[in-house]
Formats: sequence, structure tokens, C-alpha cells
Amino acid sequence: MVPNSKFLNQSNRFWAYVRAISEKFGYTRRNTSRVSAPTESEVMQAVGDLGLSGSDIKFEDKLTSRGHLLIEYFHYRADTLNNQVKGMLMDAEEARALFQDTRARLNPKCPLPMNKQKAEKRAEAYLTCLVNMLIESAIGERSCDYDPRKLTKVTDGSQLLSTLSRRVDGAFPSTVNPIAIWEIKEYYYTTTFGSRVADGVYETLLDGMELRDLRVDEGIHVNHYLMVDSYRTWWSDGRSYLCRILDMMHMGYVDEVVFGREVIDRIPILASEWREQLEALPS
Repeated sequence: MVPNSKFLNQSNRFWAYVRAISEKFGYTRRNTSRVSAPTESEVMQAVGDLGLSGSDIKFEDKLTSRGHLLIEYFHYRADTLNNQVKGMLMDAEEARALFQDTRARLNPKCPLPMNKQKAEKRAEAYLTCLVNMLIESAIGERSCDYDPRKLTKVTDGSQLLSTLSRRVDGAFPSTVNPIAIWEIKEYYYTTTFGSRVADGVYETLLDGMELRDLRVDEGIHVNHYLMVDSYRTWWSDGRSYLCRILDMMHMGYVDEVVFGREVIDRIPILASEWREQLEALPS
């Protein structure tokens, strides 16, 4: 899922309204299983409830161009999640079947890690394994760190420019001067939407903020991706966090979010692009 270019490069004020209005009216309506979008009157009411004039998004009883853009974004976000993302998310059985089919087709040599569950829930980490297999198939014999156990670092060849605060889930070709890094959030066996899942979203936001600083300060862009799956966790329990993820992507903190079964089509394309970027670098 790539961002809609119309909503990129919006000001911090724009996203301040997105968050405040979403908090006021919620991301979903009560007794529904869909993401909702606030109406024009609700947007204007939110401004009033905040005790603000809101002259940048409304004038008297009419919305300004920025106000209409807010409405358009809310409807875009709801439509994208309800009609695209929802259908991409898998449960454990669907993910297992896709993993098994892909493993049989690709015969991978890359790491296929296990999840952290116990007893009958102990199995391969399906989404992580899918990502690893599909990257390996696209990059061939080229190096890739499928399980980084060190912090990501960016240098200019002689000076250290940036060190991220957290270890990521994957880096190509390595954690030193990577072309791409990614986080994987698969929660097939999570029974409640707890703080661990919410923290996963904010961890990716932190990475994105640090990468933005690197881009602004040094002019270096590291491709940053988030892969998520689990219908129950993200859709049944966590639709509000899917909204936050789309917001984060359009704020420029993540280049792309790959949802569930979408990995089959998108990861080979992305990994091929990374390979071409690597090959274009001076030797």
C-alpha cells in the first residue's frame, strides 16, 4: 500500500487536525465493523469544542480548501481500509497455507524463524518467513540481513552520521548504510489488543522520525517499510491503529505499508528495486 501523493507533504497543522478530529469522533462508529469518516458538520464542531476559531479550515459556517482536504482525506482513509486493507489481512490458517505454498514453490535457503508461541501455537512466523523467502527470490545471492541483532548505522564512509535507537527486523544489504529496512508486525495468536501491539506502531513511528532527521540533516534517504498481518488483531480489535498507520505513512514516516497477503505481489517488486539501487552504487 503506497501513500496517495495528494496527501503527502501536508503541514503539521493538517495532521494535528486529523488526529484531534479522529480523537473527538472516533475512528469507527459504535456497533459497526467499518472505519468511519467524520462529516463536515462534525469537523466544524470539533474545532468549536477545542475552543479555536479554526480559521485555517473554516470560515463562518463553510469549510476552507484545507477543511475540504481534511474531509477528503478522512473519506480516502476509510475507503482504503474498508475496501482494500481489510481483504488483505489473513488469519493464522490462511497465512500458514500461503507460507507452505510459497516455501514449496521457492525452496528457500534463507532463515525461516519460528514464532514465540508455545505448545500447539508454536509454528513458523508466517509473515516473516514469507517476507524473507520473497526477498531472497528477488535478490538472488546478494547479501541481506534477515535478522539484525545490531542497531542500524549510517556513515559517509569515514564519519558516523546516524544510529537508530532500535533494532529493526530486516535490512538490505546490511544494517550499515542500508538501502532498505523493515519492521514486521504479525499477531496471529494475540487474543487482545494490548499495549505490545500498540507499542509496535509507535516503535515504527520512532524509526521514521529518526530517518526523517537523517534525510533533512544529511540528505540521505533509507527506504523504510512496515509489514503487518492478522485479521483479528488489526481489523477486529485494532482498526483505529490501522488509521494511525495510514496517517503515519502519509506523514512521510514510512515509505510503504504492506498488508497481509499483499506481500506476495509487493515484496518481489520492492526487493528488485533495492537490488537495482545497490547495483547502481559506485563500487
